[in-house]
Amino acid sequence: MKEFEFKKIQVRNEVLAYREGGKGERNLLLIHGNMSSSLHFDKLMDELYDNFKIFAVDMRGFGHSSYHERFDSLKDLSEDLEFFVDKLRLKDIELVGWSTGGGVAMQFACDNPDMVKRIVLLESVGIKGYPMFKRDSNGQPILDQLLMTKDEIEMDPIQVAPVLRALESGDAKFYKMLWNMAIYTAGNTPDEDDYDRYIKEMLLQRNLVDVDYALTRFNLSSEHNGYSLGTNEISKIKCPVVVVQGDKDLVVPMSMAEGIYDALKPNARLEILENSAHNPMVDRLDKVVEIIKGN
Repeated sequence: MKEFEFKKIQVRNEVLAYREGGKGERNLLLIHGNMSSSLHFDKLMDELYDNFKIFAVDMRGFGHSSYHERFDSLKDLSEDLEFFVDKLRLKDIELVGWSTGGGVAMQFACDNPDMVKRIVLLESVGIKGYPMFKRDSNGQPILDQLLMTKDEIEMDPIQVAPVLRALESGDAKFYKMLWNMAIYTAGNTPDEDDYDRYIKEMLLQRNLVDVDYALTRFNLSSEHNGYSLGTNEISKIKCPVVVVQGDKDLVVPMSMAEGIYDALKPNARLEILENSAHNPMVDRLDKVVEIIKGN
Protein backbone atom coordinates (compact mmCIF):
# COMPACT_ATOMS: atom_id res chain seq x y z
CA MET A 1 0.00 0.00 0.00
CA LYS A 2 1.12 3.56 -0.75
CA GLU A 3 1.75 6.05 2.03
CA PHE A 4 -1.07 8.44 2.94
CA GLU A 5 -0.91 10.95 5.78
CA PHE A 6 -3.75 10.95 8.28
CA LYS A 7 -4.47 14.53 9.33
CA LYS A 8 -7.05 16.71 11.07
CA ILE A 9 -8.12 20.26 10.35
CA GLN A 10 -10.43 22.76 12.06
CA VAL A 11 -13.43 23.61 9.87
CA ARG A 12 -15.88 26.05 11.42
CA ASN A 13 -17.00 24.36 14.65
CA GLU A 14 -15.85 20.90 13.56
CA VAL A 15 -12.57 19.04 13.24
CA LEU A 16 -12.42 17.02 10.03
CA ALA A 17 -10.12 14.02 9.76
CA TYR A 18 -8.74 13.25 6.32
CA ARG A 19 -6.25 11.17 4.38
CA GLU A 20 -3.88 12.90 1.98
CA GLY A 21 -1.33 11.62 -0.50
CA GLY A 22 -0.43 11.04 -4.11
CA LYS A 23 2.12 12.23 -6.64
CA GLY A 24 -0.12 13.56 -9.40
CA GLU A 25 -0.91 17.17 -10.24
CA ARG A 26 -4.68 16.69 -10.45
CA ASN A 27 -6.56 17.44 -7.21
CA LEU A 28 -9.01 14.69 -6.30
CA LEU A 29 -11.52 14.96 -3.43
CA LEU A 30 -13.13 11.65 -2.41
CA ILE A 31 -16.49 11.88 -0.61
CA HIS A 32 -17.67 8.71 1.12
CA GLY A 33 -21.19 7.45 1.68
CA ASN A 34 -23.44 6.75 4.65
CA MET A 35 -22.38 4.05 7.14
CA SER A 36 -18.75 4.38 6.03
CA SER A 37 -15.70 6.65 6.14
CA SER A 38 -12.74 7.72 4.04
CA LEU A 39 -11.07 4.41 4.88
CA HIS A 40 -13.37 2.67 2.40
CA PHE A 41 -11.46 4.40 -0.39
CA ASP A 42 -8.09 2.89 0.60
CA LYS A 43 -7.72 0.48 -2.33
CA LEU A 44 -8.93 3.11 -4.77
CA MET A 45 -6.50 5.69 -3.37
CA ASP A 46 -3.65 3.24 -3.76
CA GLU A 47 -4.46 2.71 -7.43
CA LEU A 48 -4.73 6.46 -8.12
CA TYR A 49 -1.61 7.46 -6.18
CA ASP A 50 0.57 8.26 -9.21
CA ASN A 51 -2.10 10.25 -11.04
CA PHE A 52 -3.63 12.52 -8.40
CA LYS A 53 -3.08 14.54 -5.28
CA ILE A 54 -5.76 12.83 -3.22
CA PHE A 55 -7.83 14.11 -0.30
CA ALA A 56 -10.34 11.76 1.37
CA VAL A 57 -12.33 13.34 4.19
CA ASP A 58 -14.36 11.81 7.02
CA MET A 59 -17.46 13.96 6.91
CA ARG A 60 -18.96 15.44 10.06
CA GLY A 61 -20.08 12.71 12.46
CA PHE A 62 -18.33 9.93 10.53
CA GLY A 63 -15.08 8.16 11.24
CA HIS A 64 -12.60 10.27 13.17
CA SER A 65 -14.20 13.67 12.48
CA SER A 66 -16.05 15.56 15.17
CA TYR A 67 -19.81 15.92 15.52
CA HIS A 68 -20.34 19.05 17.58
CA GLU A 69 -23.39 20.27 15.63
CA ARG A 70 -26.26 18.26 14.21
CA PHE A 71 -27.37 18.97 10.64
CA ASP A 72 -30.46 18.78 8.48
CA SER A 73 -29.16 18.83 4.91
CA LEU A 74 -26.45 17.53 2.63
CA LYS A 75 -25.70 21.18 1.99
CA ASP A 76 -24.40 21.42 5.57
CA LEU A 77 -21.89 18.65 4.80
CA SER A 78 -21.04 20.24 1.47
CA GLU A 79 -20.33 23.56 3.18
CA ASP A 80 -17.94 21.78 5.56
CA LEU A 81 -16.04 20.65 2.48
CA GLU A 82 -16.07 24.17 1.05
CA PHE A 83 -14.24 25.40 4.13
CA PHE A 84 -11.90 22.40 3.92
CA VAL A 85 -11.04 23.13 0.30
CA ASP A 86 -10.59 26.83 1.05
CA LYS A 87 -8.21 26.17 3.94
CA LEU A 88 -6.07 23.90 1.77
CA ARG A 89 -6.33 26.36 -1.15
CA LEU A 90 -7.33 23.66 -3.59
CA LYS A 91 -8.36 24.58 -7.12
CA ASP A 92 -9.58 22.74 -10.21
CA ILE A 93 -10.96 19.93 -8.09
CA GLU A 94 -12.20 16.60 -9.40
CA LEU A 95 -14.85 15.07 -7.16
CA VAL A 96 -15.67 11.43 -6.59
CA GLY A 97 -18.86 10.92 -4.58
CA TRP A 98 -20.03 7.50 -3.46
CA SER A 99 -23.70 6.96 -2.53
CA THR A 100 -24.65 9.76 -0.09
CA GLY A 101 -21.31 11.31 -1.01
CA GLY A 102 -22.63 11.66 -4.54
CA GLY A 103 -25.35 13.96 -3.29
CA VAL A 104 -22.78 15.98 -1.35
CA ALA A 105 -20.59 16.17 -4.46
CA MET A 106 -23.48 17.45 -6.59
CA GLN A 107 -24.42 20.05 -3.98
CA PHE A 108 -20.78 21.17 -3.76
CA ALA A 109 -20.63 21.56 -7.55
CA CYS A 110 -23.91 23.49 -7.62
CA ASP A 111 -22.58 25.94 -5.05
CA ASN A 112 -19.04 26.14 -6.47
CA PRO A 113 -19.25 25.57 -10.22
CA ASP A 114 -15.99 27.42 -10.92
CA MET A 115 -14.03 25.20 -8.53
CA VAL A 116 -15.10 21.80 -9.86
CA LYS A 117 -13.43 20.45 -12.98
CA ARG A 118 -15.12 17.06 -13.16
CA ILE A 119 -17.38 14.74 -11.13
CA VAL A 120 -17.57 10.95 -10.91
CA LEU A 121 -20.65 9.66 -9.11
CA LEU A 122 -20.51 6.09 -7.78
CA GLU A 123 -23.92 4.59 -6.96
CA SER A 124 -25.10 8.07 -6.07
CA VAL A 125 -28.33 9.14 -4.44
CA GLY A 126 -30.57 10.72 -7.07
CA ILE A 127 -31.24 14.41 -7.59
CA LYS A 128 -34.60 14.08 -5.78
CA GLY A 129 -33.15 12.48 -2.68
CA TYR A 130 -33.90 9.17 -1.01
CA PRO A 131 -37.42 8.81 0.43
CA MET A 132 -38.19 6.88 3.60
CA PHE A 133 -41.61 5.32 4.11
CA LYS A 134 -43.68 4.31 7.10
CA ARG A 135 -44.08 0.55 7.63
CA ASP A 136 -47.10 -1.69 7.98
CA SER A 137 -47.44 -4.43 10.59
CA ASN A 138 -45.38 -6.77 8.40
CA GLY A 139 -42.53 -4.31 8.06
CA GLN A 140 -43.34 -3.48 4.43
CA PRO A 141 -43.14 0.14 3.23
CA ILE A 142 -46.39 2.08 2.86
CA LEU A 143 -45.60 3.91 -0.37
CA ASP A 144 -48.01 6.80 0.18
CA GLN A 145 -46.87 7.57 3.74
CA LEU A 146 -43.48 9.21 4.15
CA LEU A 147 -41.44 9.49 7.34
CA MET A 148 -41.38 13.23 7.90
CA THR A 149 -39.49 13.94 11.13
CA LYS A 150 -36.24 12.85 12.69
CA ASP A 151 -38.18 11.22 15.50
CA GLU A 152 -40.12 9.13 12.99
CA ILE A 153 -36.93 8.16 11.18
CA GLU A 154 -35.24 7.16 14.43
CA MET A 155 -38.11 4.79 15.19
CA ASP A 156 -38.05 3.07 11.77
CA PRO A 157 -37.94 -0.65 12.65
CA ILE A 158 -36.12 -1.86 9.53
CA GLN A 159 -33.62 0.69 8.20
CA VAL A 160 -32.74 2.75 11.25
CA ALA A 161 -33.52 1.42 14.74
CA PRO A 162 -31.52 -1.83 14.36
CA VAL A 163 -28.53 0.11 13.02
CA LEU A 164 -28.69 2.58 15.89
CA ARG A 165 -28.66 -0.32 18.36
CA ALA A 166 -25.68 -1.85 16.58
CA LEU A 167 -23.81 1.47 16.68
CA GLU A 168 -24.55 1.87 20.39
CA SER A 169 -23.35 -1.64 21.25
CA GLY A 170 -20.51 -1.83 18.71
CA ASP A 171 -22.08 -4.88 17.07
CA ALA A 172 -19.64 -5.72 14.27
CA LYS A 173 -21.39 -9.01 13.54
CA PHE A 174 -24.66 -7.21 12.77
CA TYR A 175 -22.87 -4.76 10.48
CA LYS A 176 -21.19 -7.52 8.51
CA MET A 177 -24.51 -9.32 8.12
CA LEU A 178 -26.19 -6.11 6.95
CA TRP A 179 -23.50 -5.27 4.41
CA ASN A 180 -23.46 -8.83 3.08
CA MET A 181 -27.23 -8.63 2.56
CA ALA A 182 -27.50 -5.10 1.17
CA ILE A 183 -24.13 -3.92 -0.17
CA TYR A 184 -22.13 -6.91 -1.34
CA THR A 185 -24.86 -8.44 -3.48
CA ALA A 186 -22.67 -9.21 -6.49
CA GLY A 187 -20.87 -12.07 -4.76
CA ASN A 188 -17.77 -10.16 -3.67
CA THR A 189 -16.61 -9.04 -0.23
CA PRO A 190 -13.39 -7.39 0.97
CA ASP A 191 -10.56 -9.50 2.33
CA GLU A 192 -11.29 -10.49 5.93
CA ASP A 193 -8.72 -8.14 7.47
CA ASP A 194 -9.89 -5.23 5.34
CA TYR A 195 -13.53 -5.98 6.13
CA ASP A 196 -12.77 -5.89 9.86
CA ARG A 197 -11.00 -2.54 9.48
CA TYR A 198 -13.89 -1.07 7.52
CA ILE A 199 -16.47 -2.21 10.05
CA LYS A 200 -14.44 -0.80 12.93
CA GLU A 201 -14.62 2.60 11.19
CA MET A 202 -18.33 2.22 10.36
CA LEU A 203 -19.10 1.79 14.04
CA LEU A 204 -17.70 5.27 14.74
CA GLN A 205 -20.67 6.93 13.04
CA ARG A 206 -22.77 9.21 15.26
CA ASN A 207 -25.02 11.00 12.78
CA LEU A 208 -27.21 8.29 11.23
CA VAL A 209 -30.58 9.97 11.81
CA ASP A 210 -29.30 13.33 10.55
CA VAL A 211 -27.98 11.74 7.36
CA ASP A 212 -31.17 9.82 6.69
CA TYR A 213 -33.23 12.97 7.25
CA ALA A 214 -30.92 15.00 4.99
CA LEU A 215 -31.28 12.41 2.22
CA THR A 216 -35.07 12.68 2.31
CA ARG A 217 -34.91 16.47 1.99
CA PHE A 218 -32.26 16.54 -0.76
CA ASN A 219 -33.83 17.80 -4.00
CA LEU A 220 -31.83 19.53 -6.73
CA SER A 221 -34.56 18.96 -9.33
CA SER A 222 -37.34 21.33 -10.41
CA GLU A 223 -39.99 18.89 -9.17
CA HIS A 224 -41.60 18.00 -5.85
CA ASN A 225 -40.15 14.87 -4.21
CA GLY A 226 -42.92 14.35 -1.66
CA TYR A 227 -41.15 16.48 0.93
CA SER A 228 -40.58 19.77 -0.87
CA LEU A 229 -40.28 21.47 -4.23
CA GLY A 230 -36.79 21.15 -5.65
CA THR A 231 -34.33 24.00 -5.98
CA ASN A 232 -33.46 23.26 -9.64
CA GLU A 233 -29.83 23.82 -8.67
CA ILE A 234 -28.83 20.82 -10.76
CA SER A 235 -28.87 23.21 -13.74
CA LYS A 236 -25.81 24.96 -12.27
CA ILE A 237 -23.56 21.95 -12.90
CA LYS A 238 -21.78 22.45 -16.21
CA CYS A 239 -18.64 20.34 -15.78
CA PRO A 240 -18.34 16.80 -17.19
CA VAL A 241 -20.04 14.18 -15.01
CA VAL A 242 -19.72 10.39 -15.15
CA VAL A 243 -22.61 8.53 -13.51
CA VAL A 244 -21.48 5.03 -12.51
CA GLN A 245 -24.12 2.49 -11.57
CA GLY A 246 -23.87 -1.22 -10.84
CA ASP A 247 -26.45 -3.52 -12.35
CA LYS A 248 -26.83 -5.41 -9.06
CA ASP A 249 -27.17 -2.44 -6.69
CA LEU A 250 -30.02 -3.09 -4.23
CA VAL A 251 -29.56 0.19 -2.33
CA VAL A 252 -29.76 2.80 -5.10
CA PRO A 253 -32.11 1.95 -7.97
CA MET A 254 -31.02 2.37 -11.58
CA SER A 255 -33.72 5.02 -11.97
CA MET A 256 -31.73 7.38 -9.74
CA ALA A 257 -28.65 7.07 -11.95
CA GLU A 258 -30.76 7.58 -15.04
CA GLY A 259 -32.38 10.64 -13.44
CA ILE A 260 -28.99 12.23 -12.79
CA TYR A 261 -27.85 11.45 -16.31
CA ASP A 262 -31.01 12.88 -17.89
CA ALA A 263 -30.73 16.07 -15.83
CA LEU A 264 -27.09 16.68 -16.74
CA LYS A 265 -27.07 15.79 -20.44
CA PRO A 266 -25.19 16.59 -22.65
CA ASN A 267 -22.35 17.01 -20.12
CA ALA A 268 -22.92 13.61 -18.53
CA ARG A 269 -22.46 10.01 -19.48
CA LEU A 270 -23.84 6.89 -17.81
CA GLU A 271 -21.55 3.92 -17.17
CA ILE A 272 -23.36 0.73 -16.15
CA LEU A 273 -21.06 -1.78 -14.45
CA GLU A 274 -21.95 -5.42 -14.95
CA ASN A 275 -21.81 -7.72 -11.92
CA SER A 276 -21.37 -4.77 -9.58
CA ALA A 277 -23.49 -3.75 -6.59
CA HIS A 278 -23.39 -0.79 -4.19
CA ASN A 279 -19.63 -0.84 -3.58
CA PRO A 280 -17.90 -0.81 -6.97
CA MET A 281 -14.52 -0.31 -5.25
CA VAL A 282 -14.84 -3.97 -4.25
CA ASP A 283 -16.81 -5.33 -7.21
CA ARG A 284 -15.14 -3.50 -10.12
CA LEU A 285 -12.13 -1.61 -8.81
CA ASP A 286 -10.32 -1.85 -12.15
CA LYS A 287 -13.17 -0.19 -14.01
CA VAL A 288 -13.65 2.51 -11.38
CA VAL A 289 -9.96 3.38 -11.57
CA GLU A 290 -10.14 3.55 -15.37
CA ILE A 291 -13.15 5.88 -15.24
CA ILE A 292 -11.60 8.22 -12.67
CA LYS A 293 -8.30 8.42 -14.55
CA GLY A 294 -10.09 9.28 -17.79
CA ASN A 295 -10.53 12.85 -18.92
